[in-house]
Amino acid sequence: MERSVRFSLTLILGFAVVFGIASGPVLAQDGPILKELNNISTLSTTVPLNGDLNPYGLARVSRTVGNLQEGSYLVSNFNNSSNQQGTGTTIVQISPGGSLSTFATINPMALPGSCPGGVGLTTALAVLRTGWVIVGSLPTSNGIQAGCLIVLDSQGNTVETFYGSLINGPWDMAYRDGDQHAVLFVTNVLNGTVAANGAVINQGTVIRVNLSVSEAQMPVLDSLTVIASGFPQRTDPIALVIGATGLGLSPSNDFDFGCERDDDNVLYVADTLNNRIAAIDHPFTRHAPSGNGKTLTSGGSLNGPLGMTVAPNGHIITVNGNDGNAVETTPDGRQIATRQLDSTPTPPFPPGAGALFGVLFDPEQGLIFVDDDSNTLNKLH
Repeated sequence: MERSVRFSLTLILGFAVVFGIASGPVLAQDGPILKELNNISTLSTTVPLNGDLNPYGLARVSRTVGNLQEGSYLVSNFNNSSNQQGTGTTIVQISPGGSLSTFATINPMALPGSCPGGVGLTTALAVLRTGWVIVGSLPTSNGIQAGCLIVLDSQGNTVETFYGSLINGPWDMAYRDGDQHAVLFVTNVLNGTVAANGAVINQGTVIRVNLSVSEAQMPVLDSLTVIASGFPQRTDPIALVIGATGLGLSPSNDFDFGCERDDDNVLYVADTLNNRIAAIDHPFTRHAPSGNGKTLTSGGSLNGPLGMTVAPNGHIITVNGNDGNAVETTPDGRQIATRQLDSTPTPPFPPGAGALFGVLFDPEQGLIFVDDDSNTLNKLH
């Protein structure tokens, strides 16, 4: 079955679906995680047979379904084999032991629905426990265009697209899901950006996508809502687009299906151009934007934060776009540790610049991250 869903110019304000999910094992202490992890190991190359480059998105598979193997990692590639940004079409699967396979190669000419501009897979990547994979596309084959969210089944087949005015350059994603519902949070970086021709424009958004899901039927859109807006963004001759990127959810369990309580949940946003981490409260039940969020922390060791993950103890780990460092921040906004993950020389830029995007904390493996300089998946352990 194939289906395409188009969103109108108006916000689709359906009821908020919220649900409970158990967090991973609690860390042994609340001290700096980055100071406890000392070694960096390369798990695998991220380059598939077609030669796609520039790994961006990263997600962990929580259950074995179809070709998805529990504990493995999916990585989306943004560039093609010629290193052209916004033209990557592959998602690879890498086991914790480093075995690489191609999970999906998405044909831009055979999509099951509209995706303005085609395919260029971004950091926005989710693997639902029901076996559905959702990935963002910000394509450049015919100029920078709005793209879409592409849904794939557990075999790697594309089955539907979500597109429209509120999805405009989906750049990164955080999510929480159960057996019947999923909630995606997506940053968008193309609202007015191309027309501004390199000038900074404060129109970046974070949207919430509520889905009904099951293993038997592909996801159904319940609602789409802008929950934050006003993030700065601009086109860039080297990075293509710079805007709000990484998203991470606090590990709170204070919510359940159909419950309107959302008191303790926080969505964190890596506000790259403002060099800060923003916090959005009530992300699951909010029906109107909270501006561009409250500033949790800014400056300090942050240096163009891009990717983000939240550890089970609530610590936020961001990776810098300008120096290859990871920065650890507590939920009360204290920056407590910094660790260099990439030190590759990148003249005339500082070592490690532009190398780090997708990152996640795996309690069983450590800090998992992609490295664009080497086109590899790595772990800090």
